[in-house]
This record gives sequence, C-alpha cells and structure tokens, in this order.
Amino acid sequence: MYQYILLYNLPKMAFIFTLLMMLCASQVSCCETSCGGLRLEHKLFSADHRALVNSVYKKKTAASQVICGRECSMDPECRSVNYHKCRKLCELSTATRREFPEAFVEGQGSVYFDADEKTPLFSLARNHSTRYLSCEQLFDAGFCSSGVYTIHPHGFDKGGLRVDCDMATDDGGWIMFQRRQDGSVDFYRTWAEYQSGFGNLSGEFWLGNDNLAKLMSDNLQVKWELRVDLMDWGNNTAWAKYQDFTISGTKYTLSFSTYDVNSTAGNALGRQNGMPFTTKDNENDIWQGGNCANFFHGAWWYKDCTSTNLNGRYYPYRNVKFNQGIKWNLWVGRKQSLKQCSMKMREI
Repeated sequence: MYQYILLYNLPKMAFIFTLLMMLCASQVSCCETSCGGLRLEHKLFSADHRALVNSVYKKKTAASQVICGRECSMDPECRSVNYHKCRKLCELSTATRREFPEAFVEGQGSVYFDADEKTPLFSLARNHSTRYLSCEQLFDAGFCSSGVYTIHPHGFDKGGLRVDCDMATDDGGWIMFQRRQDGSVDFYRTWAEYQSGFGNLSGEFWLGNDNLAKLMSDNLQVKWELRVDLMDWGNNTAWAKYQDFTISGTKYTLSFSTYDVNSTAGNALGRQNGMPFTTKDNENDIWQGGNCANFFHGAWWYKDCTSTNLNGRYYPYRNVKFNQGIKWNLWVGRKQSLKQCSMKMREI
C-alpha cells in the first residue's frame, strides 16, 4: 500500500508531496512542519466503498483523495471526509462513523477517511454481482473509465444491454447511442437495421431505435437529457444539450422540452422536435419533394430535410454540396460536413 505525506512549510507557503511505499493498511498521512522543526502528524485511515451521509458541511472539488485528506487536516471543523473517486468530490464532515454508525453506509465508488486506525476494518469489497441499470449508476459506483459495459435496465433479458459509456464528458455517466468518426460504417440503412442497431460499439454505431425506446419506456418517472458533441475539420468542437429527451411510439418520435442555452452548437435540432424517424424505406417526413432520407442519403427525424442530419453520408473532407453530409447547420452552415459527432443520453 502507499502512504502519502504532505509537508506544509509555513514561511514559504509551499506544499511538497512525497510518495512513500508502505507495507501497512491504506492511509493518508498529513504532516505540518514549522520553521523550528516541530512536526505534528495527523493520519487519516480509509474505508473503501463507504460514506458518512449525515454530517457533511462543505463540498469541494479535489484532484485526488490525498488532497481531500489535506483539506480535512487543515480545517479545524473537519473530523472525517468522503471522497468520490469519479466525480473528484471531497465532502468534509463534522462527525465520524463512531458517532453516527447508522449513517455510515455502503457507498460504491466512495472512500471514507477519519483518524481512527480501526476504520480500514470497515472497508467493503466492490460488489461485482450488482446489476447496474445505466452508465450513470456505473459512474456513481466508481467505474470512471469510458468504454463498453453491460447494463441491466428493466425490460431487457438476463444478458442486459451492451453499451458504450462516456465517463469523461460533462460529469460522465452518458449512454452513447450514436458515433461517427471515420466513415467506416454505412449509415444509409433500412428501417429494420435502425430498429435493431448496427456497427461497432468501439467505433461507429447506432444503438438501435428499439433499444432507445425500451430504455425510455422503462420507467416514466425517469427523465433523460440528450447531449450532442460535434467536431469540424479544423478540430473545433461544439455541443448541444436538451432536457426531457424521449424516443417513443412505433415511429420512434423524437421529443424534448428545452434546449440548454449554454450550448455552443446552436439549437439546430429544434425543427426536428416532435418528428418521427425516417429511413430510405419508411418515409415519415413532411417534405413535398420526396423522401428526405433518400435525397440526403441518411436516416433521421426529418421534417423538411434541413437543419440537421447526423446520420448523413460521411465525407472525408469539409466542403460539400448544399445540405449534404453530416450536418448541424447552425454551427457549420449548409455547405460543410462534420468530421465527427456523437449522441448520448443520461438520466436527469
């Protein structure tokens, strides 16, 4: 195990971190040194997957549990801390587990610290049998790395649903349901193919309209938000976010309540709100000139074909014909196609 020591030099107001290899139980050790050479040592012992929930008086962002422990050692009110690994959240408490044992609970992904050397005895192992319902639940349980996981939402069989979780963007916990990045997968597909999904979760893919509708119909009390991430050929990025996002009905109708005004890409999806899905063999748009999916070589919640088309034909360059390619017109205009894009959803 490792012991971390913080040396605080009062005259110079400088912090020096030293990492020492130890053969003892996990602990954080914070030491203060004055110019006279007096060293006062304050050790904090950890319990994995635990948290004290009733006495938090201050919350701070901390890059590591060492820094979180340091914050507690420097605050005279602090008697224990919870550190949430993925969220980098440090919670300072005015009490300890011994005072409130009923509030000392299991907290997958959280580490609890106090000055009691018996605290490590209360560590819990990661519960590998837990069937997490979403990427958000995985994130809260301490799974901080983006990648492919199996989730077990209600309504799916015992095998659950394999999804790509984005744990890095915007506080993590996102279920990815679309990604375009290199043109390796053809998105000009049939209704049946978009129903079931296609592609590779580690590359380009569409998760499947049936899966999206089932996820959102699982529990009407759960609300979802949608995030769209975009990249142009200059590697500039932008994003758009929408609240109360749903895909519903036999035509997989798109709906949302509000657009996040802090978004940087513009509300190009606004025209598609309330529209059913259209593919080359199942037209549900309102364009009088024909099927938008055929004309713009894609599949989408088209209204009159313009504004957005993130499932359009992939072009390995920027400039294209009018409204062709991967489109988000309010950001790049009508004659530019995007280099990359992704769509993801998370519980609110």
